[in-house]
Amino acid sequence: MSPASSPSAPPPTAGPEPAPGTGPGKGRRRTAVLVLVLATLTATGPLATDLYLPAFPVIAEDLGSTEAQIQLTLTAIMLGMAVGQLVIGPLSDSLGRRRPLLVGVAVFALASLACMVVPSAGVFAGLRFVQGVAGAAGAVISRAVVRDMFEGDDAARFFSRLMLVTGLAPLLGPVLGGQLLRVGPWQLSFAVLAAVAATSWVVVFFGLPESLPARMRRPLRAGSLARTVAGLVRDVRFMGPALTLGLAFGAMFTYISSFSFVSQNELGATAQQFSLVFAVNTLGLLIGTQVNAYLIGKVGTPRRLAGGLAGMLAAVAALGVLAAVGVSGGWALPVLTAVFWSLMFSVGFVFPNATTLAISSQEPSVAGTASALMGSMQFALGGGLSSLAGLTATGQASLVSMAVVMGAIAVAAAAVFAVTARRTARAAV
Repeated sequence: MSPASSPSAPPPTAGPEPAPGTGPGKGRRRTAVLVLVLATLTATGPLATDLYLPAFPVIAEDLGSTEAQIQLTLTAIMLGMAVGQLVIGPLSDSLGRRRPLLVGVAVFALASLACMVVPSAGVFAGLRFVQGVAGAAGAVISRAVVRDMFEGDDAARFFSRLMLVTGLAPLLGPVLGGQLLRVGPWQLSFAVLAAVAATSWVVVFFGLPESLPARMRRPLRAGSLARTVAGLVRDVRFMGPALTLGLAFGAMFTYISSFSFVSQNELGATAQQFSLVFAVNTLGLLIGTQVNAYLIGKVGTPRRLAGGLAGMLAAVAALGVLAAVGVSGGWALPVLTAVFWSLMFSVGFVFPNATTLAISSQEPSVAGTASALMGSMQFALGGGLSSLAGLTATGQASLVSMAVVMGAIAVAAAAVFAVTARRTARAAV
């Protein structure tokens, strides 16, 4: 039983009702503005995780901590985003989208400023957790707004456009972070995050109308929420793509959280070289999302998702071979860049299609809760599984540990999708 069919759910509607002046029939200009506003919100989380990556070794030295402890600050913000989405998603179904979003963005800005004066890695990790809880508002509510306004291929097309703009954050984040290290201390990155959050608050306040009408909101009651979540967990149409998305994100985030150390400590790259490689690989993600958008209407959503998973498997297999033979020397970084570029290109297919399949399977009245559960799984798996790469004898990730963890996660993602897609197809007959 889906959440929409639970006793406490409101009667199904004929379709999502767009906010005044922002529906898909209102023209390309309004859609472009909506993409820009939602992308600004969604990009805050990736920017918070990527901007300080080149500074990892410097932060570890400055705080007198190990590299593994600094890597845990990345895990902390991911877990914070997982917890935050579970709280903020249901709140947005009850209170509307704007109010929880404005509060979350404001708290994120304050937490960013506090990160500039941390005395230890432990306090740093705690503040990053708070930052993640607050930053979850942008991610979870942006997906819910899309569900409020779009369905089917229109939603998939919008998510692809959204990822094109959102992808600029991880593309430019490490590059900007590497350059900031040239002009100031690592704390400067968090001053930039605070400024971005303040700008986002203004953009939301003046540029994002409420997309969930009062008549479609659900009272925030523990029993009703529990029934909604239970219905989502039992719904294979939702859980299949949501779990696939979470596992794929775990594989990608293992690369994100570990490659700064591996490239600089194992391969001898500088912080600026790492940021350039990271930017090139993120460009693969952007290209993948746009090729996926081009294929909408030509290839079905499940097939596009399956193609992305196949590409991920091929990339991690190549990474495993390189790790096994002990890649080294001047050609190591370019070859690994090509492998990770292929991985990110494939992820560009997985993310928008898995998101579309999961969110579109639910009614708009539970879109916030569905988005929260999906996002929580995504960040919990991303933060938890990626930390496994650091569980080595030296306490830090290596190319071998990256290959092992990413390979296992990619296989699991493909297996989950294959099994659940088959069950969904049988249920539809």
